[in-house]
Amino acid sequence: MSPLQLGIGPQALYLHIPWCHSKCAYCDFYSTPANQDFGPYIDALLAEWSLISPFQPYTLYIGGGTPSILPFDQLQRLILGLNIDMMTLQEATIEANPEDVTPRWLEAIKTLGFNRVSMGVQSLRDPLLQAIGRHHSVADARHAVQLLLQSGLEYSIDLIYGLPGQSLDVWAQDLSEALSWQPSHISCYLLSYEPGTRLYARLITGKVEEASEQLATEMYHALCDIARQHGYHHYEISNFAIPGHEAVHNSRYWDGTPYIGLGASAHSYDGERRWSNPLSIKKYIENISRGVLPREIEEETLVNRINDAIITRLRTSTGLSLRDFARDFGPVACNKLIKQAQPLLALGALERQRSPGGAGLGRPSSGDYQQQGGNPGNPETLVIPEERWLVADAILRELIFED
Repeated sequence: MSPLQLGIGPQALYLHIPWCHSKCAYCDFYSTPANQDFGPYIDALLAEWSLISPFQPYTLYIGGGTPSILPFDQLQRLILGLNIDMMTLQEATIEANPEDVTPRWLEAIKTLGFNRVSMGVQSLRDPLLQAIGRHHSVADARHAVQLLLQSGLEYSIDLIYGLPGQSLDVWAQDLSEALSWQPSHISCYLLSYEPGTRLYARLITGKVEEASEQLATEMYHALCDIARQHGYHHYEISNFAIPGHEAVHNSRYWDGTPYIGLGASAHSYDGERRWSNPLSIKKYIENISRGVLPREIEEETLVNRINDAIITRLRTSTGLSLRDFARDFGPVACNKLIKQAQPLLALGALERQRSPGGAGLGRPSSGDYQQQGGNPGNPETLVIPEERWLVADAILRELIFED
């Protein structure tokens, strides 16, 4: 079944550009050094787009890798080849590294219709940047921010905490400086040591030490406090925004909206199935050149869909609407979820929030959701409190359904 045969249709379009100047020590995303011709890959992206019945998306996101590494003529060829109306997009984002942000590049992407840049800053200390293999300097990042401010484009920055040798004071100082620039959006991630990365190899050989649980917790709480003081809304585990500037495209992933991903390693979801493209530029291009969509399709069972909804919705400050859950999966599943949530609610690891005037759910354990006091006009939601988001994975494990 084509994604466009579904009632809602895909709304978000993602394009993966798999090249970087160099591989960061912590990165386990699919990327490769930029040592080959970009042309055949751009050809394949456009060919894949033509094979899936092109549509007009609401959002466009070009990620990677490092999309800002693309020569302008190739980026222009890609955008023009998509033949979408860039001016009507709710959001058109391109990822960049600070060393690539120049006045000429910013003017070029504005001309193409981009209205948002997501920039990987990661740290404001040169020794920490060097420790994780970043290609830019702190001076590069500060200069790029000034250029972004002058450009008038909306921009987001990424930061990492829990870096090797990073203290709580250093993290707080760097975060405060970054927020003083007033980016519309900021994403902050606790460093994860992923198997197969250079940083993981250093960890298991004792060359670096992982931040302690106590330090990571203190850094997370400092993040929440400092962001709040600067007027940011903490709307997803790792994401903060000036109210009204939450990332539209990324929010699609968390609210269950269908999306299409193009390129090597890209993922897609059509409301019923998830699929991914191969983690190989060569295999991706070879398949597309033969007119074959190189998809590994995962047909989702009802339990898969239930767990997807639990895991994605509870990443956000909006939480999981019990009315929507009952509508999508039935009252029996909803009551089972409520039953599984009770111990977490008692511990404060989950909260129930009511819309104004809501009748409330009480504590039903069986029977129909609406008959147990649920108000479909003013639904309750389950929400993980902000102070518990750092341990959200452990909370979610108590809620997921078994086959």
